[in-house]
Amino acid sequence: MLGRSLADRYPAMARVTTYKIRRMKSKGKKIVMLTAYDTPSAQILSECGVDMILVGDSVGNSLLGYESTIPVTLDDVIHHCAAVARAKTKSLIIGDMPFMSYKVSAEQALQNCGRMLQEGGAEAVKIEGGGNVVDIISAVVDAGIPVMGHIGLTPQSIYELGGYRVQGRTADSAEVLVEQAKRIEAAGAFSLVIELVPTETAKAITEAINIPTIGIGAGPHCDGQVLVLWDMLGLFEDFAPKFLKKYANIRQVISDAVKQYAKEVRDGEFPNDSHSFEMAEEESGRLYGRSKPNEP
Repeated sequence: MLGRSLADRYPAMARVTTYKIRRMKSKGKKIVMLTAYDTPSAQILSECGVDMILVGDSVGNSLLGYESTIPVTLDDVIHHCAAVARAKTKSLIIGDMPFMSYKVSAEQALQNCGRMLQEGGAEAVKIEGGGNVVDIISAVVDAGIPVMGHIGLTPQSIYELGGYRVQGRTADSAEVLVEQAKRIEAAGAFSLVIELVPTETAKAITEAINIPTIGIGAGPHCDGQVLVLWDMLGLFEDFAPKFLKKYANIRQVISDAVKQYAKEVRDGEFPNDSHSFEMAEEESGRLYGRSKPNEP
C-alpha cells in the first residue's frame, strides 16, 4: 500500500488540478484547453484528455446569438457551467466571469466568484483585465478561489480597445503587458490567458512569469493553447480569423444529416419497421378486430 502513488490509492485525485497545471509548466508539458457549454461536449473533451475546460462567456457568440460577450450574464455562465460539471470530467473546470460581474468591488467579485463554484460547479474562475483587477484577483485568491488571469485582447473591453484588435504590437505596449502579467502572478493567479498578441510579446510574457500562459492568437511560445470548441470544429463558416485552425467541418456534417433526414421523412422512408414497435400478435388481432386500420 505504501508503495502506491496517491493517485492509485485515491482515484479521485487523478483529476486535473490547479497544482498539476502549475507543474506542467515547470516540466515543459504543453497544456490543452478548450471551451465547452454542455454535458455531452464536456464528456467528450474529458475522454480525449483535455486538461482544462473553460466555460467561457464566449457562449454568447457561440450559442446564444449575441454579437459580443457583453450581454452574457453571470446566470448564463453558471447555467452552462453546471451542465459541464454534471459531466463529472477529469478536466479542470473554469468558469468565466462575465462583464461587470467582478469589477464593481472586491465584495461583488467574492460573492459572484463564490456562486460560480457553489452553483456552477467550477473549480476556478477566469478574470479579464490587467492592473485594474489585480486587487480583485488577490481578494478572490485569498478567499480560496483559484483564478486564471486574462490579458492582451480582453473581449469585455472591446469598446475601449476599439474592436477586436491585436494588442502589444510595439515594444512599449508589450512591456506593459509583461508588467501586467507579473502583477497578476504576484496577486496569486495560477495561470494566464494571453489573447491576440504578437508571438514576440507572448514569448516575453511567458518567459517573465512562473505560472503557465495559455495562448489564443498568441503564437507557439505559450505554455498551452485554448480555442472555442465550435470554432475549431468548423460550426461557423464565416468565422475564420488568422489564429484559428479548423480541425473539422461539423457544420457540413450536420447539414448533410439534416437534409438526409428531411428527405427520408418526406419520401416515407423513415421511420420503417426497423424503427417501430409492435404489439403482440394476439393484442394486434384484438385491436384490429374492433376497428380495421385506415378506417375511422
